[in-house]
Amino acid sequence: MTTTPLRFLLTNGVVSDPSTTPPVTTFLETHPGAYTTSRTHNNASLVLFWERHLKRLTDSVRILYNANPQLLFGPNKTLVPLPSLAADSLLLRSRVGDLVNDSMNKVLPVALEGRSDGEELSITTLVSGNLGRLGESGDLELDGNGEALDVSIYVGIYVPPVFGVRGNGAQLAVVGRGRDVAAAKYSDWVRIRKPLERLKPPSGTELLLSNDGDRILEGSVSNFFVVCRKEDNEAKEQTIDRFEVQTAPISDGVLPGIIRQLVIEVCLSKGIPFREVAPLWSEHEFWEEAFITSSLRLVQHAETVRAPSSWESLHGNSWKDISWKEKQFKEGPGMITTIIQKEIMEKTVSEGYSFSCFA
Repeated sequence: MTTTPLRFLLTNGVVSDPSTTPPVTTFLETHPGAYTTSRTHNNASLVLFWERHLKRLTDSVRILYNANPQLLFGPNKTLVPLPSLAADSLLLRSRVGDLVNDSMNKVLPVALEGRSDGEELSITTLVSGNLGRLGESGDLELDGNGEALDVSIYVGIYVPPVFGVRGNGAQLAVVGRGRDVAAAKYSDWVRIRKPLERLKPPSGTELLLSNDGDRILEGSVSNFFVVCRKEDNEAKEQTIDRFEVQTAPISDGVLPGIIRQLVIEVCLSKGIPFREVAPLWSEHEFWEEAFITSSLRLVQHAETVRAPSSWESLHGNSWKDISWKEKQFKEGPGMITTIIQKEIMEKTVSEGYSFSCFA
């Protein structure tokens, strides 16, 4: 007998029946808006980097509202010209924060009762625009009670993989083009990325995006980093200054991931050479390590990266139609990846958000 995973969905203060709650991907595919996903830590005693998630969520709402409001309100909505929101809108940030934290206060006690010891909670927060309640001004900042915003919190059970264990590394494949409106995290991307799945090799765990087959931007649900040797000499002593961490800049069209920013901060604080530049597949012989980051996995080392021998072959219908080239890394996470992961794990405590703060 198959057991349905525990799922808890709260929308505008109302908790749905867990037995009829769809998987989170299905929910996101069918509801427009800006979203963010975090998780708990330390046996569900803390929510990771919550203040950073609220800021990024508010930024995504603002970006969608200004640049592509149909991604916030829905694809079939008739939209009149909307007044733009300022990048430093403290009023919008306060309003989104109040609505989301109030919803968290209602759903977390229910979800905590359904988890087992040792399990964590994945927390996906979706903020959608409600055009019918926007008002004549069409201005979210003038929407006094936040009535034009619908808030949904989707909570599931999550068991984090153990870092560094053999077999827990990422198997990556470069398969498709970068996202539009990449500076915002929005639910329609869940639907848009589905066709890329047919190109993922059977052993693949994450898809990488590139517009030309050489400059790698990010993963479909992660940010991508490589650790490059500065010199073509593998025999020299392995010290930090002989390497450089690289990841594509936001201006190239990548999501400003929460853990991505933490990696940058760690590199600066630990003196690890870092450069915001898209890693080049044509220079993969200089890649000593690679890893991906996300708010669920945090840091996951890469075991392999595959790329098509011909970019045109991606027009096929299956991964079988593609001739692959492969970069393999040494078993287990490398020196730089391990340092970064350790520092980020320490930040999970200093920037963990206690459940009591939602009360």
